[in-house]
Amino acid sequence: MAMKTALDTGCGVWADLIGQDRLVAQLRRAAAGEDHAMTHAWLFVGPPGSGRSNAALAFAAALQCRDQGCGSCSSCIGIRNNSHPDVKLVRTEKLSIGVDEVRDLVRQSALTPALGRYQILIIEDADRVTERGADALLKSLEEPTPRTLWMLCAPTPDDVVPTIRSRCRKATLVTPHPAAISQLLQIRDGIDPATADFAARVAQGHIGRAKSLASDPQAQQRRLAILAIPSKLKTLNACLEAAQELIDTANAEAAAITSKIDAEEMKHLTDTLGVTAGKTRPRHVSALFTDMEEQQKKRSTRVQRDCLDRVLTEFTSFYRDVLILQTEGQIRLINQEFADSMDTLAKATNPQDTIGKLDSILTCRKELMSNVSPQLALESLLITLAGLSS
Repeated sequence: MAMKTALDTGCGVWADLIGQDRLVAQLRRAAAGEDHAMTHAWLFVGPPGSGRSNAALAFAAALQCRDQGCGSCSSCIGIRNNSHPDVKLVRTEKLSIGVDEVRDLVRQSALTPALGRYQILIIEDADRVTERGADALLKSLEEPTPRTLWMLCAPTPDDVVPTIRSRCRKATLVTPHPAAISQLLQIRDGIDPATADFAARVAQGHIGRAKSLASDPQAQQRRLAILAIPSKLKTLNACLEAAQELIDTANAEAAAITSKIDAEEMKHLTDTLGVTAGKTRPRHVSALFTDMEEQQKKRSTRVQRDCLDRVLTEFTSFYRDVLILQTEGQIRLINQEFADSMDTLAKATNPQDTIGKLDSILTCRKELMSNVSPQLALESLLITLAGLSS
């Protein structure tokens, strides 16, 4: 009997795509070369944490691997470690992906594959591509080279400009069920069942967030601190203080994540150029340092915004639970530990008020993605949540 491939057994590179059976079947058909199943451009869409980029990487591995994604060959391992010469994964550290970055990718897309069957380019945050960047990408999608594949990732199709999404085949991910996430944490990460169940419940389908909550006590403490805020919003001063605390925490978290990376990058540049640390930089290299400092500043801003976005996600889950209590819904609460405080708020307001607060959280999220000051956006949100806005 012939040996089964990863395509037949459902293991290998597909193993971590939990709750995505329909998507995996679609990608398997394409990797197997079934009629009309393959195309040169794909758009992976799904909620945050569902595994869009993981799905794209698994698909890339299945296409490059002789066994359609065995997970253990040099090709699969190289793709998983982001070291395969023919698979480029773009993870932006800035708020947007500009035209220069896209042009670099377009130039790479024209190269002949060095080892694999395809030259594959994966853009993890395609929704952050600027309008000019999209224009630069469009021609490559319209006139692709025969062995080039593009894989774009975004939360929804509407987050990508129409001219781009119309030239891509959609691959849709769904929110994984908490039970499936819990099982993954137990099997893959060795988390005990009780902790895995808790993390899967409160992560709201975000696999990376679930792993963090299951393994990092500080992440658990930050969550508790955030969820305690709505019940404390009694006065204007309390709202302003809470907003400042959230900003300070996000800044500290961003600094903890980026400071070491920044220092290593700066040291590498200093050593490469032969510049003595602490001394005046030669004029002909000062622009390089200025550019690096600017890129590091953008990365810090991106990380801070991501930290604040997690705050808004926790707020959303809190008021979602309040609304369930107000409407006597038979749906499990996400934040069961705060049932008493949520019940108090539920009795003090009505469902229309709660829906308005959920809308205000969405507005704040949109403001944080634009040029609105995070401080002002959060202050306005907390004042609204406290019911103090006019």
